[in-house]
Amino acid sequence: MTMAPPAHDRGITTLTLDSPANRNALSATLVGELSEALAGCAGDDSVRAVVLTHTGNTFCAGADLTAPPEPAAFVALMRAIVALPKPVVARVTGHVRAGGLGLLGACDISAAGPDATFALTESRLGLAPAVISLPLLPRLEPRAAARYYLTGERFDAEEAARIGLITLAAGPEDVDKALVPVLDGLRRASPQGLAASKELVTATVLRSFDSHAEDLIARSAALFASDAVREGMTAFLERRDPAWVL
Repeated sequence: MTMAPPAHDRGITTLTLDSPANRNALSATLVGELSEALAGCAGDDSVRAVVLTHTGNTFCAGADLTAPPEPAAFVALMRAIVALPKPVVARVTGHVRAGGLGLLGACDISAAGPDATFALTESRLGLAPAVISLPLLPRLEPRAAARYYLTGERFDAEEAARIGLITLAAGPEDVDKALVPVLDGLRRASPQGLAASKELVTATVLRSFDSHAEDLIARSAALFASDAVREGMTAFLERRDPAWVL
């Protein structure tokens, strides 16, 4: 299993990514388990909202290069988070890389602590943040998106909040303390009100999926099949610079 059993507390269901050995990388197994758990939450009237969190020092390291999911399956997972008629709140206390930012971008509200770091590292492997652009580009500040898409630089929670990637940077505060008013607000809202309100704020993101998903899945597949990506991934696994580094 790559996820811990769901936990329930006064209408909030917590789903925990629990594969610290590979830094909660997006394997086919993890994508399948998380998709199934979200579907269960969607059909459970006792669930008011979902918290998505993690064990270990990494929220999600991106794609599992040894057992990656089909791009269409990962797109379906991100869309399921956006379209879920219940809010999804990300609780992040560790690192987020590449495809992990897609998960984060699909969530409605997110809080990260001072140990969290973020990076879109695809360009350094010969790839591009293709399918994760579906939830990210409608939310990110455009100039920041251009910078971090192109350079792969690492940035902290305060910068992530400034550019629209996350909602709250907890700073020296505990992330759970920062989320108390958020979860209290969700518990006070009616299920109908939450579903209707979420439909309004996610409309632009869902249009992104409906308009661009097929093209970006094809673009991602073409990049993965390229010689440049083979070199980039080989260099990554061998812990060396790829041939193009100057």
